[in-house]
Amino acid sequence: MTSEQYTHGHHESVLRSHLWRTAQNSAQFLLAELREDARVLDVGCGPGNISADLAARVARGTVTGIDQSPEVVTRARRDYPTETHPNLRFDVGDVFSLAFDDATFDVVYVHQVLQHLSDPVRALREMRRVVKDGGVVAARDADYGGFVWFPGDPLLERWMDLYHRVTERNGAQANGGRHLKQWVRAAGFEDVAVTSSNWTYESAEEREWWGGLWAERVVASDFARQAQEYDLATPEDLAAMSSAFRRWAQDPDAIFIVPSVEVLARH
Repeated sequence: MTSEQYTHGHHESVLRSHLWRTAQNSAQFLLAELREDARVLDVGCGPGNISADLAARVARGTVTGIDQSPEVVTRARRDYPTETHPNLRFDVGDVFSLAFDDATFDVVYVHQVLQHLSDPVRALREMRRVVKDGGVVAARDADYGGFVWFPGDPLLERWMDLYHRVTERNGAQANGGRHLKQWVRAAGFEDVAVTSSNWTYESAEEREWWGGLWAERVVASDFARQAQEYDLATPEDLAAMSSAFRRWAQDPDAIFIVPSVEVLARH
């Protein structure tokens, strides 16, 4: 993970999206598996808000969040200090070389991470190594090719095409959701349960939030920088896409659906 090129980076518009996520809207498929004394590893924990939600559900257990970014780990430690969250800790970590002994955790949770990796199967094998017999690896990834929005806009279609081309250059898989079952099985898991769920943005508040963060992300985040460095888009192209997101957000009939595939893989 430390050597991977993260398409989004950690611009404020990206963190705004990450901070919206909760165990309820991003780990519902896992919650029934959590015992009060479970030891949980959250891989790619970002700013730590889901980790903190999980820690509250395993009051007699522990949650360890790891991320490749020292910046976001520092933020997570600041926002969730051990004084108020004694069963929660954060560390910088590498998903391809987890700094834990075999069979350490009851649950390994990895959310919206595998799609960004050049070798997700290798990462899943490492997660399989650190989960106990009878434990689970819980993975959830969006599928950009399955995104649905209304009304249509050629500039949003161009944005989607550009996103796929940037992630391809990064060695990643934007349509990770549809590959998730295959990746998990290739990593050696045989007991696999697959579900799916959506994030839906349609109210005025939701449209303003989703459209606004993407309007910023396409001009100011690492995605924007990479698109230009790879000669895939000009600043004018990105500005036009940004305006398209703001137009979409202002349409009272607009809707945007983000599907994710979820896998519970039992060791």
